[in-house]
Amino acid sequence: MRLTADLTDAAVLRELGARLERRRIDAGLTQAQLAEEAGVSKRTIERIEAGDSTDFRLLVRALRTLKLTEGLEDLVPDLPQSPIALARQKGRSPRRVKHPRGHAGRAAKQAPEPWKWGE
Repeated sequence: MRLTADLTDAAVLRELGARLERRRIDAGLTQAQLAEEAGVSKRTIERIEAGDSTDFRLLVRALRTLKLTEGLEDLVPDLPQSPIALARQKGRSPRRVKHPRGHAGRAAKQAPEPWKWGE
């Protein structure tokens, strides 16, 4: 199955769990062996393979044991900041996103409509 934006979260987790299970079996490891090498419980491996939600840190441990951490680079690739954005920031990387000027202030400064009877 291909992981696409159309899939539900549960479907994505099930597919990732099935892929991890296939990789574990290809590596010749039982769930207990993988759990021990990864430093997690066997139940955690069972949950991951079943597509249940788990702590991302625990998933990373399992991936590291199966030598699959290089694939994590593709999850959120590191992109260099554009030269134009760096020039605007005078060489500094932005730390947060700001609201456009006046956008947040206007809504707060407008007086509420006076209350009227429903006529």
